[in-house]
Amino acid sequence: MRVVIAEDMLLLRAGLAQLLTVEGVDVVAETGDAASLLAAVAATGPDVALVDIKMPPTHADEGLRAALQIRSEHPDCAVLLLSSYLDGRYASTLLESSPGGCGYLLKDRVAHPAVLVDALRRVAAGECVLDPAVVTKLMNRSRVKGPLDDLTERERQILALMAEGHSNGYVGELLNLSQRTVESHVRSIFLHLGLTESPDSSRRVRAVLAYIRG
Repeated sequence: MRVVIAEDMLLLRAGLAQLLTVEGVDVVAETGDAASLLAAVAATGPDVALVDIKMPPTHADEGLRAALQIRSEHPDCAVLLLSSYLDGRYASTLLESSPGGCGYLLKDRVAHPAVLVDALRRVAAGECVLDPAVVTKLMNRSRVKGPLDDLTERERQILALMAEGHSNGYVGELLNLSQRTVESHVRSIFLHLGLTESPDSSRRVRAVLAYIRG
């Protein structure tokens, strides 16, 4: 897996590069601002861009805007956003524009190399991955009544774990359910959300997007 890193803090950028290299990831470029990131992606054609949301010059949302541009101009390049702050709007903005091949993690997860590498591999495979803290915040927010209210408590548990990027098999392990039972719940979730098979998009990704919108 080939990765471009965009992080303006030199020490953190170097640490991420070293961590990923040790884990067998090919770091093809390291950049410190959005313009350099876009140039690096165009030049190297990576599998994933690992992007800090807040970068120079304003340290507002330059990384997020660059991520949106990457997904638009280089659809084969997945994007994993890193943030120091818990803000579900970032996840919503990215997934609304490109529900597959993207994710959002808090920088706290960098301390766990296996979690970071797993997230990179999942977004590279076309999945969406949300930080568990973001999922918890989404679950607890106020919202209008909608199709999500038709889900059972177990189905909401499973959908939340799907939003974190977990496979049916791993969801079953976490909830002590057989994979067949999980698959049955997932089919029920799709039915409640009105999601039919489509060659253009994954029902799993669309279910997570419905969860975020809800």
